[in-house]
Amino acid sequence: MKKGVFYLIPNYLGENTLFKFDNSFKDKINEINNFIFENEKKGRAFIKKICPLKKQSLIKVSLLNKFTERRNLKKLIEPCFSGIDVALISDAGCPCIADPGADLVMFCHQYNIEVKPMVGPSSILLALMASGLNGQNFEFNGYLPIKNPEKKNSIKAIEKKSINTTQIFMETPYRNNQMIKDLIINLKKDTILCVATNLSLKTEFINTETVQNWKKMNYDFNKKPSIFLIQSKSKVF
Repeated sequence: MKKGVFYLIPNYLGENTLFKFDNSFKDKINEINNFIFENEKKGRAFIKKICPLKKQSLIKVSLLNKFTERRNLKKLIEPCFSGIDVALISDAGCPCIADPGADLVMFCHQYNIEVKPMVGPSSILLALMASGLNGQNFEFNGYLPIKNPEKKNSIKAIEKKSINTTQIFMETPYRNNQMIKDLIINLKKDTILCVATNLSLKTEFINTETVQNWKKMNYDFNKKPSIFLIQSKSKVF
């Protein structure tokens, strides 16, 4: 029997988005009934927004989050062994990119289940595209440490690497303003800092400046999903 396909389906990056999924994307969601969500309420709301006529009663839900044990991963893709397609939908952005799912995808490869990623918004790539920084060599660092001295040391370390490689990272939204303060304190004044906020939304804001110029700016990124990028100015200009 031919195995089902495992689809990786992106989600909007927030409310009031300017991004639109095409009809082929919507058709595929209409075809699939087995879904894996990080949060069921958010997952169902996304499907209802994309495919308002799809019956919610047909949707079979499994959950994949930080509480999911590795020994239970294979069970999530069991329908694929019976020829049934399964889709993993992110809470926001692309599955498996700073998001759960990589281990599950690895299981699919191990069992020769076809994996199909679908096109959608990625805050990390959108930020890099719009930053003006090196798009040939870049590194995503996820979340930096919260407390000092680990946070300070991490900022210093990625600044050194940014001479040749754009360094990208993120923060929990309610700590964004503190992150910028820490970057201003610990980065060299001529290092380039880009902050990309609310990407693909109507309130999108992207700004690339030297750290010295950031010191003069008024900003408030509190509770606004943001991506931070830095690069040594010696490599930019």
